[in-house]
Amino acid sequence: MFRVSCIQLRSNNNIYQNLKKTEKLIIRAVKQKADFILTPEVSSLFSLNKKQLLKTCKPMNKDEYLLGIKKLAKKYKKWILIGSLIIKISNKKLVNRSVLIDKAGKVRTYYDKIHMYDVILSKKEKYFESKTFKAGKKIKSFNLPWGKIGLSICYDLRFPNLFRKLSKSGSLFISIPSAFTETTGKRHWHSLLKARAIENFCYIFAPAQGGTHYNKRRTFGHTMIISPDGKILKELKKSEGIITVNVEPKLSIKLRSIIPSLKLD
Repeated sequence: MFRVSCIQLRSNNNIYQNLKKTEKLIIRAVKQKADFILTPEVSSLFSLNKKQLLKTCKPMNKDEYLLGIKKLAKKYKKWILIGSLIIKISNKKLVNRSVLIDKAGKVRTYYDKIHMYDVILSKKEKYFESKTFKAGKKIKSFNLPWGKIGLSICYDLRFPNLFRKLSKSGSLFISIPSAFTETTGKRHWHSLLKARAIENFCYIFAPAQGGTHYNKRRTFGHTMIISPDGKILKELKKSEGIITVNVEPKLSIKLRSIIPSLKLD
């Protein structure tokens, strides 16, 4: 058994302010004896303004938010998943990248968001992530000290084949750091998260952005940790903060032996 904390933020376009807020919440998670701490999607910078992001963002080895979180991981000896950072990979290209850091402060793996959120929800609410980010191509998982975790980001949630591949490759936990819109979140967030947990018998760690941001964009919040049988173990509605629960990896294995659906698909 180990303890997991998921952080909920309302990030803005100031990387240093976002880092400071994240640090305070990580320290709270440490006090709650968390072994593994996760932050939401776009923790470091909340923006889809490509020109602004190309001026502000840096490669991984120079990203101030990442450097700050690595120091915290090493100081407190905790595994930390930065739900995502916006990383500059060339003069004109950005990626939305989830980064896993070990308790020595070293990056162990990273995942670039595969599915771009290109939608028209209404005349006033439109998103075209593919105009800002280069889509990732590789599915990623990693063996934590407590079992394998599969990595995903936000809109990936709507593509069940990705999660099937992660669970069939041995993932007992799946991270879904998100910045779900208020519009779609209230309709689909809970149902989709519970479905991904149940159909794969995986724990779901879903740290989220929540509230009205500086640019008037509204995110749904409702950070959650869900058990492999679909039970919401803990949930945080809108406010910035953390949730922490005990996680028993053997439960995923037990449920898969009772209902061996993963073997038949």
